Amino acid sequence: MFGSFIARHFDFRPVAARQWVQLIFGLSMYGLAISFMMQSHFGLGPWDLFHQGINKLTGLKVGLVSELVGFALMAMLLVVDIRFGWGTISNIILIGLVTDLTMPFIPAVSSWPWQLGYYLVALLLCGIGIGAYIGANMGAGPRDSFMLFLVRRFNWPVRHVRTGIELSVLFLGWIMGGDVGWGTLLFAVSIGPAVQWGLKLFKALPHSVKPEPSMTEPVETAPSV
Repeated sequence: MFGSFIARHFDFRPVAARQWVQLIFGLSMYGLAISFMMQSHFGLGPWDLFHQGINKLTGLKVGLVSELVGFALMAMLLVVDIRFGWGTISNIILIGLVTDLTMPFIPAVSSWPWQLGYYLVALLLCGIGIGAYIGANMGAGPRDSFMLFLVRRFNWPVRHVRTGIELSVLFLGWIMGGDVGWGTLLFAVSIGPAVQWGLKLFKALPHSVKPEPSMTEPVETAPSV
């Protein structure tokens, strides 16, 4: 019974070396992006704000809250038959590891031009990182899997779904007492387009996302009566 559950919901088959390289590259860019965000002191990311809010309500450590939220999302997604893989496990391990390794080499900043610059770099790295690691087709982390599930389920553009998720957790974190900064707001409204761009760059946009018509393509009009 347990074996059939694992086979149904987890895919740990061997994959090509190229996929591993792309996965590790993407997650490393993701972790580096978080380092830039942390050292900018321009505001927490929306999910971190959400975790902080739960921390203030419950007293649980932020790291533990992050893990519990991730497991809760995984449990919810298992109910709707989302499959996880090597990318899911690597997401949990590598992003935090890369963040810890790279943060000492990125100087902290306090003036707003540098803070803004750090956040823009973080957004670029997030777009590339998420696009690369999801494009490796080895499974996604709980939060990104939740985004992909909503995109495929409702056939909405990635940028709209991701922005909606980020704004929702931002609001929940704020009402629980989390500290909202300018960077929090900037990230919430910008990460959606960045992720959609990154997925498109690595040819990893979910199939249900219909391409928007080009500005040069003719638009069909209804026949006159």
